[in-house]
Amino acid sequence: MDSLDYMFTPGFFDTRAPFFMDFVTLIVAFLPLLVAVAISFAHKKHYKIHSFAQKFIFIFSVIVLSYFEFGVRLGGGFENFMKESSISYDYAFIVLIIHIIISIITLIIWAIAIFNSKKQVQLGKHRKIGLITFIGVVLTSLSGIWVYFLMFVY
Repeated sequence: MDSLDYMFTPGFFDTRAPFFMDFVTLIVAFLPLLVAVAISFAHKKHYKIHSFAQKFIFIFSVIVLSYFEFGVRLGGGFENFMKESSISYDYAFIVLIIHIIISIITLIIWAIAIFNSKKQVQLGKHRKIGLITFIGVVLTSLSGIWVYFLMFVY
């Protein structure tokens, strides 16, 4: 067995999805909760813990995203994963594009929120960009789960 074969073994959600897709979807589903916990540290004035948690979750998310992209490319791409779905390819593709747009914008805003946080705090803008980021993380999670359902459940 090749060392990467495990990625394409059946997943643990009892759908058509391979293991790597279930793993990534599980993390994406919990991402808003993790970010909310990190935000709660700031509300409790534990700013160093908040900063560390946000940076850790951001870096972890980028690593998970890279793992996901690697698996999708290795697995033949969106077209290949859509083969067994009963959902219209065009509809699923539109949902995928919306998900990608939301996730890229969220990733950029999140990076800005992290790397410019000291300046934003001084200008009183960090809370606002943090809220925008959190909304983006929630929308990324929901749209990612939606794409998963379209590809592997229906």
